[in-house]
Amino acid sequence: MDKENMLQVGVITATHGIKGEVKVFPTTDDINRFDYLKKVFIDSKEGLIQVKVSGVRYFKNLVIVKFKGINDINDVEKYKKCPLLVTREDAVPLEEGEYYITDIIGINVVTDTGVLLGTIEDVLQTGANDVYIIQTEDKKEILIPAIKQCILNVDLDKKEMKIHLLEGLI
Repeated sequence: MDKENMLQVGVITATHGIKGEVKVFPTTDDINRFDYLKKVFIDSKEGLIQVKVSGVRYFKNLVIVKFKGINDINDVEKYKKCPLLVTREDAVPLEEGEYYITDIIGINVVTDTGVLLGTIEDVLQTGANDVYIIQTEDKKEILIPAIKQCILNVDLDKKEMKIHLLEGLI
């Protein structure tokens, strides 16, 4: 299994109880997606370990996950701070105009007038809308809101995003 084609849905933060459950900090937009998770991969020091999910419940901002066949705290202790990954096939389907962050990091950003601004370095998730952090060739940062008025087209095959610069953005 190739980590490059996987998506992170959470990180194991701690054990929970003595029966092998773990507390997971979700890193997915849809926390309820854990209800439909049948298998995940633990990205451990030993490599990717596939485990089946046998139970999920929610506690504050965390998800308590039980893995099939792991029934002792000592068996999950070593997975603290390990990411939980899913394959793209097991990922939540995207709506039109939505993209996985991992797919847009590093793509070129070009204005509607043909000027190359730079590449997407990171994505800020603000709640209202995402904000793309674009790094220019001279290492400056430009922040562009991920709204329809700015983002005209995303072509993942060409690794290019075409944007319209609203007045005052740079």
